[in-house]
Amino acid sequence: MLIFIQQLMNALQLGGIYALIALGYTMVYGVLQLINFAHGDIFMVGAFIGLFLATYLKLPFVAVLLLTMALTAVVGVAVERVAYRPLRTAPRMSLIITALGVSLFLENFTRATVGAAPRDFPALVAGATWDLGGVTVGSVQVLIIGISVGLMLILRYVVRRTLLGKAMRAIADNREVIGLMGINPDAVIAATFAIGSGLAAAGGILVAQAYPVIEPYMGIVVGWKAFIAAVLGGIGLIDGAMLGGFILGFTEIFVAAYLPSTFRDGIAFAILIIVLLFRPTGLLGRPVSTKV
Repeated sequence: MLIFIQQLMNALQLGGIYALIALGYTMVYGVLQLINFAHGDIFMVGAFIGLFLATYLKLPFVAVLLLTMALTAVVGVAVERVAYRPLRTAPRMSLIITALGVSLFLENFTRATVGAAPRDFPALVAGATWDLGGVTVGSVQVLIIGISVGLMLILRYVVRRTLLGKAMRAIADNREVIGLMGINPDAVIAATFAIGSGLAAAGGILVAQAYPVIEPYMGIVVGWKAFIAAVLGGIGLIDGAMLGGFILGFTEIFVAAYLPSTFRDGIAFAILIIVLLFRPTGLLGRPVSTKV
């Protein structure tokens, strides 16, 4: 039982990270019907921005987290402005190819800038541990779970209760009509990219505290896992991304705990295939009928 509870804590930590990154996929898809395959690399860029702030500017954890989120949000807006906005009316395949191109650019630009060798990320949080009835809980683990859940609740409030959130939901429902309502669609889309990129950056900092080695290609697998989480919960749905992230985190941790760890990635991708075959709208999504 103690082993189960220990793995449960590990699953909450991993699931929270997946959910944070999955929110970026689902928000962009909600307003643009675009799968931003570069989103995993935005997560990686955030980790390297955090490394610079922590190593060279010697900033504390809170400052690193907030500044990294802000600077990575600027990167996300720049990607939208340069790569996606000119192709907004282009065929869907053009957008997919562009997203893959942006992903490769970010990976190789980072590699050319900082090198391909893995870099150690400094510990910004004191690594205390507590024994709670035989279950070991670390301060970093508690911090990751707390920040992940906190950011998700803030986003949920923004989307449901603020004018920006209402504009996001309006553009997701009918992009052609919102201009007549006095809403600037470009500003809403840019804000969506900014928020999604900021959340991915937060995920990058949290991952770097839990697993303190980063490298230019770290966003590939994590990005795909977050995409699987978004699809599992229902891409385009905020609650779906959260649910999918935690389900995937739980699945991976318990597979690695009770089965050979080599099954972990394979089962994650098998989940994607199964969902697309039997429930393509995700767990919280509803089938949409199209009249021809």
